[in-house]
Amino acid sequence: MGAAVRTSTSQRGHPVTLGAIGSAVTMHIGELAEKTGLSLRTIRHYDEVGRLKASARTDGGFRLYSPDDFTRLMLIRRMKPLGFTLDEMTALLTVIDTLQSGEADAESPETKRQLDAFITETVARRQKLEEHLGMADEFLALLRAQ
Repeated sequence: MGAAVRTSTSQRGHPVTLGAIGSAVTMHIGELAEKTGLSLRTIRHYDEVGRLKASARTDGGFRLYSPDDFTRLMLIRRMKPLGFTLDEMTALLTVIDTLQSGEADAESPETKRQLDAFITETVARRQKLEEHLGMADEFLALLRAQ
């Protein structure tokens, strides 16, 4: 049985088909791309490599994404500027999936240790970006002084 769909219009005036997976409103890949600022190609790549699977497909085979998929993709997008590799993204997504599952592993010391390691690494990468931003500000000031 295919997902129920209705047609709407995105902020840019593009037609968007919305459907329902259970009670969650879904969106096609174009709207997801528009909302996240990521390209269709990037989203398809994440689907192909298993970082973000579409929650459903229409009868015509078009990907449908849920609000949870959007949240997951935004997490991935926020990791990119910090230089996390696809493997590191996968590892963090696995930790987050475990924590959100409510299963016994969610409370394990190993899961908490893995999350703490990602937090520590993110803090270090953020600090490095702050240093680079400071250098960029100094460079810009030098240019403006010319």
